[in-house]
Amino acid sequence: MFNIELEIMDINDNAPHFRRDTMHLDISESTPTGERFSLNNAVDPDVGINSVKTYYLSESNFFNIEVQSGRDGSKFAELILTKSLDREIQDVYNLILTAVDGGVPTRSGTASIIVRVLDTNDNAPRFDNDSYNINILENAPIGSLVVKLNATDSDEGPNSDMVYSYSLYTSEKTQNTFSLNQQNGEIRVKELINYEDFRIYDMEVIVTDKGANPLTGKCKLQIVVTDVNDNHPELSIKSFQSPIKEDVELDTVIAVISVGDKDSGDNGIIDLHIPNILPFKLKQSSDNYYELVVSEPLDREKVPEYDITFTVTDRGSPPLSDNETMTLELLDVNDNVPQFPQSFYTIQVTENNAPGALLCSLTAFDPDLHENQYLVYFIIEKEIANTSMSMLFSINPENGNLYALKTFDYEIEKEFLFHIEARDSGVPPLSSNVTVHITIVDQNDNTPVIVSPWRAHGSVVEEKIARSTDKGSMVAKVIAIDTDSVHNSRITYQFLQVTDATLFSLDQYNGEIKTMRMFSYRDPRHQRLVVIAKDNGEPSLSATVTIKLSTVETVVKAYSDMTEVPLEYDIFSDLNLYLVIGLGSVSFLLLITILVTIVLKCQKPKPSKAAPPSRNSVISERNSTIADSTLVSNDAYWYSMFLAETRKGKLVVRQPAPKGSRYIVSSIPRSTGLSETSDSAASTLQYPK
Repeated sequence: MFNIELEIMDINDNAPHFRRDTMHLDISESTPTGERFSLNNAVDPDVGINSVKTYYLSESNFFNIEVQSGRDGSKFAELILTKSLDREIQDVYNLILTAVDGGVPTRSGTASIIVRVLDTNDNAPRFDNDSYNINILENAPIGSLVVKLNATDSDEGPNSDMVYSYSLYTSEKTQNTFSLNQQNGEIRVKELINYEDFRIYDMEVIVTDKGANPLTGKCKLQIVVTDVNDNHPELSIKSFQSPIKEDVELDTVIAVISVGDKDSGDNGIIDLHIPNILPFKLKQSSDNYYELVVSEPLDREKVPEYDITFTVTDRGSPPLSDNETMTLELLDVNDNVPQFPQSFYTIQVTENNAPGALLCSLTAFDPDLHENQYLVYFIIEKEIANTSMSMLFSINPENGNLYALKTFDYEIEKEFLFHIEARDSGVPPLSSNVTVHITIVDQNDNTPVIVSPWRAHGSVVEEKIARSTDKGSMVAKVIAIDTDSVHNSRITYQFLQVTDATLFSLDQYNGEIKTMRMFSYRDPRHQRLVVIAKDNGEPSLSATVTIKLSTVETVVKAYSDMTEVPLEYDIFSDLNLYLVIGLGSVSFLLLITILVTIVLKCQKPKPSKAAPPSRNSVISERNSTIADSTLVSNDAYWYSMFLAETRKGKLVVRQPAPKGSRYIVSSIPRSTGLSETSDSAASTLQYPK
């Protein structure tokens, strides 16, 4: 038996291969450089030079390999960390490890090396910003979000879990005002924010991770509160003078007002004003102080007090305002004179009044107050004909009632003119006066007096008339005078009795008695005429005269010219009174008598020199009277000048002279001629000088 030993020569027909196609390595990022990591080696069934000769690693900046030989000659590789790892930069490295044999041609095998970098807590949490400036409106609702802080940590796992908290530098006031969510970093309003209390909140927030060695990050926040116009402006009256005198000078300070507003910006800008209609204005004395001064004259009589409303308004949107009202009272000063309702009073007083009768109440008004309005009335003294007004009238000093102290007679006194003064009790006193015109109103208290035909002591007037008198011839003229006023003294004449109403007519206005027809043989020889003279008063007064006419066949009359005494103011006007035609004439001289009568009517009176008053003249300034064949009257109402023929003689009456003069009516005896009349029976009219 032979032992045959066959040696099989190896060929490189097998490629190296790794038991695991993928190798996983976990390397901490904190592993120092140079650290080695064992890798699985590759196997090759071939032997000798055809077995695994070396290893190659894909290109990498962080890793390298070192090939080692085992005791059995096998080759294996170690992974060496050549550069520090940073998981936050790259957390996984993919490497290719190639095993190469020594055969020809060489064969190789590969395996993947996946290096996962393990995290270490090497990164502190970081906020998005190191500081935050946040604006928030005051009065923001509680719970409203202010800001959500965002912090990041590059680490992973527990190293990236973070917790938010306030630092020790954050005040307690801030922490009480805002809440911080530790998990998500939300900051919310915790309690009411008031700009006027706190305007800026500074805080520091820390974020901490949950690593074994926890790292922290921080940021600063400044929360600025934005003002909202939520505060009403305020005003305060620091001083106020009331009451004040109504004559206070212009620009006098009445009040001092301070204003304020806790808001800011336009919300804190304040405007103060008062109503424009008031006589005051505001002056700003400093930033927040105003003075109320008088801008126009004050008058308590127009406005006794003022309600002054101070209104303060800010310029916010919408604006807020506040107001306060003060009452200013005015003190009275004596600056108003008493005022009468009229400047001129005309008071009518009926004559024959009772002494002490109330004439009128002359009440003045004074708009002042208290003693400034208490009035006292006086009659300003004035003398008339040596008679003081205070003797004729009296006024109540308290109420202004005017009284008559005597009985007035229209025929003596017709009017009075004087002044009444009203004086107040102020200091100094003020006064005003009013003119009072007292007019005496006439009463029909004077009976008409018949002056023609003249008769003595109320006897019957006897006249003669020719039976041949023509129709329309004037038989007689009745003249009556009345010393009352014009209205009451207007006389009308009527027949009260007449023997034959168809024979005579009577003019009711001028008293002329004329024949209505010629006498017949059937007419009675004696005619009785009763004439009544009535005035125009109410009730009317009257006087009567009885004329007894006797008819004769022939009447011879000697007419003398009517004469007058020249007077200082004796001026003749149109004659509206006629000569009384002489009654009766002789039948055979009828034509001559008519011619003589026409001549006498057309002839003008010739004035003669003044003669002393006749012995039977009587002068009186009061009611008209007839005494001893003479009538004296101061009546101003004479219609015209007339000439009447009576049984006793001719009567001359002149027109009225100026007011206050005296009238004298004298009779002229029938038996005297023109020269006699001029010498012995002339009338005299004198005016007081």
